[in-house]
Amino acid sequence: MTASVPVLSDTQQVVLIRKLTALADDEIILAQRGGEWTGHAPILEEDIALANIAQDELGHAGLYLELRRALDGHDPDALAFTRSADEFTCARFVELPKGDWAFTMLRQYLYDAYEALWLDAARQSSYEPLAEVANKAFREERFHLQHTALWVERLALGTPESMRRTQAALNALWPFVGQLFQPVTGEDELLAAGVLPDLDAVKTRWDGLVLPHLTVQCGLSLPPAGAEQPGRDSHTEYLVPLLEEMQRVYRAHPDAELW
Repeated sequence: MTASVPVLSDTQQVVLIRKLTALADDEIILAQRGGEWTGHAPILEEDIALANIAQDELGHAGLYLELRRALDGHDPDALAFTRSADEFTCARFVELPKGDWAFTMLRQYLYDAYEALWLDAARQSSYEPLAEVANKAFREERFHLQHTALWVERLALGTPESMRRTQAALNALWPFVGQLFQPVTGEDELLAAGVLPDLDAVKTRWDGLVLPHLTVQCGLSLPPAGAEQPGRDSHTEYLVPLLEEMQRVYRAHPDAELW
């Protein structure tokens, strides 16, 4: 049985909508990057596996946007397919082109570790609808993390060429990864109310999980920490063309009711 929904103040609702949208935007854009491998992955089984992971990420985005709809009535499809790049609040980390297989697997691993730990903490949210969503998505995200952790290890310990590519991917991604842990404006209030997890605590757990895997297990070298990332209202040049492709059909038939 679903528990009663706690009453949020107007300010808390605004912040929660902002956070849910940022979470969904990360999932949507990363799923699009993962979907670009469909039909092109190096192994047939992995082609299917990565497509399934991308589908799961889109499913998580849908869960977050349904939570938002309950707060402000906005349609999830319209939010995904009609907003401009300036209105998206995804991290630059997920916007980067898919690169080679090592880049895609390493990015997915770094993201999966972040998402799994965030969801694990969000299962204790005082906002019951969010706790329910976190419980549901956490089960899937654990499998994603196991899968991509094995791929990063396989690539890093494979051949000199696969090691070189994995290290190059880490060098390219590392400056961007910190943006995943940036709070949205006003997030402190929802943290104090127990609605959202403590991002600093999530980051500490992420460091404890990811850093030994990359360095001890996989033999990779951590690059220097990147400069502080801009806010989620600042995007790379890669987001606009991605959205043009993703939104093309929906924008061509804005009045369609059945697909």
